Amino acid sequence: MDRELVSPGTLYVVATPIGNLADLSPRAGGVLAAVDLVAAEDTRRARILLGHVGAHPRLVSLHAHSSAARIEAVLDRLRAGDAVALLTDAGTPSISDPGGELVGRARAAGAPVISIPGPSAVTAALSVSGLPADRYQFLGFLPRKGPGRRRLVERVAQSEWSAVVFEAGNRLVATLEDLAAACGGDRMAVVARELTKVHEETRHGTLPELAGYYREQPPRGEVTIVIAGRAEPAAAPDPGAARARAQRLLADGLTRRDAAERLAGELGLSRNRAYALVAKL
Repeated sequence: MDRELVSPGTLYVVATPIGNLADLSPRAGGVLAAVDLVAAEDTRRARILLGHVGAHPRLVSLHAHSSAARIEAVLDRLRAGDAVALLTDAGTPSISDPGGELVGRARAAGAPVISIPGPSAVTAALSVSGLPADRYQFLGFLPRKGPGRRRLVERVAQSEWSAVVFEAGNRLVATLEDLAAACGGDRMAVVARELTKVHEETRHGTLPELAGYYREQPPRGEVTIVIAGRAEPAAAPDPGAARARAQRLLADGLTRRDAAERLAGELGLSRNRAYALVAKL
């Protein structure tokens, strides 16, 4: 154990492999071997990783449904001077994964928070997509249904930047179909499946082409989708049409907040502009 790699009372946010254990950085391995405590989303998977680097810290579970008392217990260890590492199942904690609350509370308590960067499905998929990646939006997992899903799908359709979303294999076709309906039949995309794993696959095509392929070849595993942005920025909506649409949404019984959210998604308006428009009605 090299205690010089860590400092007392510090939280280390450690990125872990998204599939291939060899992608764990030497620095990350050293930190895991040196900390006093590891707070992990899944302790079973964490034990495999810790065994890979010969690390034997105390291990506790910390996931999306952990109690406030569990988070407070980890903070108590930081206050007592322990070096703590935060792990999720794969990739970087708090990036579409648990951990954000612990990080925020650790900072509020005055504890140093250090990033130990590493693998990311977002950047890995972008790097092999061949689509513009100088600017992009990351939307994580889309809601399975409802207004939230429609709003984010419409945001992808209206954006001039590439978009990255995560999806499970069994829901991939439905998501590609929804994206195709909103973005049009000629919008290009890339499906990156099982990145860094034995059955890694990267497929490029239009959204309808990809939906058709995976309808015939049902996919398994974890999926990252990269969708090209619009060729041109969305045209500014006609103010009269925007007001009329807002009035219809309110007449349908939506609250002002929900109407503004829907209007922003449908017309590509900022949330503030959409809410200001609705508030005037």
